[in-house]
Amino acid sequence: MGTTLRMGLPALTTSFGFLFMAGAATLLFAVQPRTAPSLVPLPQTAIVPPGTMTHRLDGEYLRAGRPIDAPRVAVQIDKPLVIMRYQVTVADYTRCVAAGACKRQDNIAARGDLPATGVSHADATDYASWLSHETGMTWRLPTDGEWAHAAGTRFIDDARGFDPENTNPARRWLADYDREAARKAASDAVPRPVGSFGANEHGIHDMAGNVWEWTQSCLRRVTLDAAGRMTGETRNCGAYVVEGQHRAVMTSFIRNPKSGGCSVGTPPDNLGFRLVKEQRWQDRVPAGLRRLLPA
Repeated sequence: MGTTLRMGLPALTTSFGFLFMAGAATLLFAVQPRTAPSLVPLPQTAIVPPGTMTHRLDGEYLRAGRPIDAPRVAVQIDKPLVIMRYQVTVADYTRCVAAGACKRQDNIAARGDLPATGVSHADATDYASWLSHETGMTWRLPTDGEWAHAAGTRFIDDARGFDPENTNPARRWLADYDREAARKAASDAVPRPVGSFGANEHGIHDMAGNVWEWTQSCLRRVTLDAAGRMTGETRNCGAYVVEGQHRAVMTSFIRNPKSGGCSVGTPPDNLGFRLVKEQRWQDRVPAGLRRLLPA
């Protein structure tokens, strides 16, 4: 005697619905155009956990008309920071040049494992745009605060340490001269292969070593009254904060300061960059499903 298979209406409807959805998904995958995967290797990244850091703010501060050290404040980092473990190399940048998305630099080093230097702020931004397009992820230059957070114990405080009540500007000028002279004597101006200066506690290499790095933070000038209250702030986005052995400012249009203020030649040989990757919810979707998502 045969066995009769009985199925209630709700179960039958659910089964048909499941089969319909599975068939639709199969059809959807079948009609999707298959694009060739990018040949650009993904950069090695480190994840810096969120937290609170005490950070000396970037910018030039004037109190009652006299230059003072920027204040140190508690900065809250709310989400993990994904940043390149190494500076962008010559080999990395050359791929962007070959694709026609980055400008060719005549003075770029021949060794592929050296950091890419001689790049302007616009060059670094062009590379970030190209890498974002090639990988389907969002890459950008870090802010001053993000770079300091990633540097961790390798971040060097650039304060002079003078009493803000001191009224003798000559002491500050002499301190600036002594500090820069000591740094110049101790520094090695020749870039070394990436990784030569070791990793910090986050596994990020060459922070505060090798070459300076561009950020996206514009130069700020902040004025305070005699009581220390802020009375004004201006931003100059023709100049950007650069990070390295100490914090400095570099203009985006004057490329080589050694050649004079009107120089529009090549950018400095000791200035490169690394990028931050934006964390989007799409990036956590498996690659096979990511093709189905809107751009």
